[in-house]
Amino acid sequence: MPCLRYTSTMEFVFQIAILIMSVVIHEVSHGYAARMLGDHTAEYQGRLTLNPLKHLDFVGSFLVPAMAYFFGGFLFGWAKPVPYNPYNLKPGRWSEATVAAAGPVSNISIAVLFGFVLRFASNISPAFIEIVSIIVLINIVLAVFNLMPIPPLDGSKLLFALFPNKLFELRSFFERYGMMLVIFFILFLWQSIFPLILWLFQLITGVAI
Repeated sequence: MPCLRYTSTMEFVFQIAILIMSVVIHEVSHGYAARMLGDHTAEYQGRLTLNPLKHLDFVGSFLVPAMAYFFGGFLFGWAKPVPYNPYNLKPGRWSEATVAAAGPVSNISIAVLFGFVLRFASNISPAFIEIVSIIVLINIVLAVFNLMPIPPLDGSKLLFALFPNKLFELRSFFERYGMMLVIFFILFLWQSIFPLILWLFQLITGVAI
């Protein structure tokens, strides 16, 4: 669910295409992690596929990005979450956290892979460098954003795995108001996180934005 400034219409087109595929990989990774831990919900619903048509959400994948682009000058969106049933997972407080971590891990892996291309490849065109840079940046944004410990983001599942069972009511409270917290984070705190994203980009690629 990244939020990026655009500099041209062509860059916006590349960003939206890369965003969609990166989010699809993110969601499918959740599904595969759940299947490895015993839950086949995503598989039974035909969601363990990289076909974006199975994952796109009209509001989050088309309407919101278009409105954000035309009215706010940035790119923002999401795909349909891949479903899983936590009660089907292997017992253990870390099973749900493992499923949650699979999404950001997939984005970090993509960022590192293409970051190495950018770091070590030689004699590549400026256009290719720009595309690879967008891939790395969007996947870093996806990973960092989803690792925020705010429900329903993946980071909250990692945090809740550390909670003792007696704090279940506290978890329920945060999940009840999670979307309000996410909106607050995007509007007022996201810009404070962006320097970390730029630092990670330079760390992975060796190139400063």
